[in-house]
Amino acid sequence: MKDSARGLLLVTTGIVVLSFDGLLVRLAQADGWSIVFWRGLFMFLALGIFSLSAKSRASLRTQPLPCGCSALLLALISIFFVLAVIHTRVANVVVILSTAPLFAALLTRFFLREQVALRTWLAIGVATLGIFIVFAGSLSRSDMVGNLYALLSAAALGANLTLLRRHPAIARMPLIALGGLMAALISLPNAQPFGLASSSYLALALMGLVQMPVATLLINNATRYLPSAEVALFYLLESVLGSLWVWCLLDEVPASATLYGGALVLITLAAHAGMSLRARTPLLA
Repeated sequence: MKDSARGLLLVTTGIVVLSFDGLLVRLAQADGWSIVFWRGLFMFLALGIFSLSAKSRASLRTQPLPCGCSALLLALISIFFVLAVIHTRVANVVVILSTAPLFAALLTRFFLREQVALRTWLAIGVATLGIFIVFAGSLSRSDMVGNLYALLSAAALGANLTLLRRHPAIARMPLIALGGLMAALISLPNAQPFGLASSSYLALALMGLVQMPVATLLINNATRYLPSAEVALFYLLESVLGSLWVWCLLDEVPASATLYGGALVLITLAAHAGMSLRARTPLLA
């Protein structure tokens, strides 16, 4: 129970911090590749110095393949998410990103041979229904490019959570720093990093130095204590919270469907978390 509670606390806190991502991308008011470059570089600068410890270096040395794969997946998650937000509406992105639990559950089941609890499958289904209620009618055929980027981000997210679940001993911090550096290097040929407005750099610094490192570190560490499918399930909460921040800070009033669907997601997540804790509590004699 103690490990489960710790995992739930880590993933919930991480998702709350991460939920500002779409808003900050919008506030940056820059092209997607420049956002990816600065966000990745700032993440590397923020965490790189802390990744030089003997433990971190040993982790990279002893398991180079899973470390490299995880860092690349983190870079792809960031790239695809930002490009998705640039090419289509945030509502489209978060709806499609909510499929990450399905990817994680499938990958966990078939590659790790880890049984996915029925309650998790049911929660994924109900919460996904809530997300589609929130954004009913927001999907457009003209946004197919952005939708594809969002789907690729969801797939990479599910794969990374499953990989980290398979290798719990890997130090998470150097992976996040390396992933940021990879994202910056991949985006550099298409970026215009020094042609942005001063206000853009403020939003990018907040994303890269604070928001993304903290959120990613918390969420990735949650895979030490919870199955990847359960961790990915909480990304559905980001969809609801992201809408609320836009409502509060950009004065975009949500439709009634947003309120009803959001309530369904929150209730589902709370019920699933309670059932997970109870299922892991040993029965008293």
